[in-house]
Amino acid sequence: MSVQEFLDNHMLSRKIEDAVNAAVRAKSPDPVLFISNHIKKSVSSVITKITARQVLDSRGIPTIEVDLYTNKGMFRASSPSGNCTGIYEAVELRDGDKGRYLGKGVSRAVKNVNERISEALIGMDPTLQSQIDQVMLDLDKTENKVELGANAILAVSIAACKAGAAEKEVPLYKHIAELSGKTSTVLPVPSFTVISGGAHAGNNLAVQEIMILPVGANTFEEAMQMGSETYHQLKAIITEKYGTSGCNVGEDGGFAPNISSFKEGLDLVKEAIDQTGYNGKIKIAMDVAATNFCLGTKYDLDFKSPNKSGQNFRTGEEMIEMYVQLCAADYPIVSIEQPFDKEDWENTKLLSAHGICQVVGDDLLMLNPKCIERAINESTCNALLLKMNQIGTVTEAIKAVKLAKDAHWGVVTSHRCGETEDSFIADLAVGLATGQIKAGAPCRGERLVKYNQLLRIEEELGERAVYAGLNWRLP
Repeated sequence: MSVQEFLDNHMLSRKIEDAVNAAVRAKSPDPVLFISNHIKKSVSSVITKITARQVLDSRGIPTIEVDLYTNKGMFRASSPSGNCTGIYEAVELRDGDKGRYLGKGVSRAVKNVNERISEALIGMDPTLQSQIDQVMLDLDKTENKVELGANAILAVSIAACKAGAAEKEVPLYKHIAELSGKTSTVLPVPSFTVISGGAHAGNNLAVQEIMILPVGANTFEEAMQMGSETYHQLKAIITEKYGTSGCNVGEDGGFAPNISSFKEGLDLVKEAIDQTGYNGKIKIAMDVAATNFCLGTKYDLDFKSPNKSGQNFRTGEEMIEMYVQLCAADYPIVSIEQPFDKEDWENTKLLSAHGICQVVGDDLLMLNPKCIERAINESTCNALLLKMNQIGTVTEAIKAVKLAKDAHWGVVTSHRCGETEDSFIADLAVGLATGQIKAGAPCRGERLVKYNQLLRIEEELGERAVYAGLNWRLP
């Protein structure tokens, strides 16, 4: 017997002895079960098994799901996916076999988890999130995770985070807060998608999303009520003006009536807010996703229209004028996401300098630390969109949020158009106190699973629950 084996056996004997004494003191009616549970609790968990599989996301496109095991149980996580990938974004690994799922399969990523990642992580302590993530980064050896796939790495990273929380016997959001060095948690203001356009819907609207933020609510539960009521009031308005077909929904659950202008969509949303009586308590945000309709140095607001007149091209300067006019008009717009092309740093900076609203970097930043640092140094925008799959690990996401918060930026925790039933970003938003969460409309299961988890968290926190509310940008 080796020295290590002797020590291990000695420690186990001590744990058994402690468990027997505890069972005697507790006068347990089932001492065998009591002793077994006591020993399990006293033995530190390690990762014992990791398995991955291919599942489908909310669009019916393959993604990867991971089951990570410790002696505390099994912990499941899955990777979301977006419509497009930026040049600075971590790369999700796809098979490219056009004969299976049109080339979108993820069997290569699954194999990487089941073989290479699993072998590297088995035996590690799940509470050591940064070490687990670093092992995967070292194994990948590329800057954008193209070797193993960001989708493979992310699913394992999230599953390990859940296992770490279970090992510490604390809620997931508390574990995330502790990983970030914080002790306080905040319930975010939900940014509900109510009208979909752009790449997310089949209408002619260029802007990708119009959203509502119940900043005037006192609790997250009240914010959910306000969002739901306004959403259904908007449905009634759209039905009356455009017919029932106008209430078809886009990928994020927002309504997709056949409208073509920013103003037409904003008028509908403003009317719904007024009719529900939440004027002043609900603000409006837009995800323009302008990269989708940028042609050279101009922006084609008719890019989806089959009957283009050629009259709706805007220069960057004209786009800024439009945004300023919309915010100066009677629309309570407080946030604009990706107002220009992913490479249009100059116009984004000029819009931010106007100070009319929060300007959120998405394609511009891709959660890439170098891009974030550049944007901070050049005052290009003033808010970060936190999309986990753009960076690939929990540890890197925490660091990116710290960069943004140190610069006094807002942070929007965000879903993707290709979502799963995983509610992880709800706990992430609370644990990192981002103050804002964008998870789609108050409908569709893969969206509601995030919002419903936030309701549970608020209930669990009870009197300790803090809703970001009017402090949504800097909670």
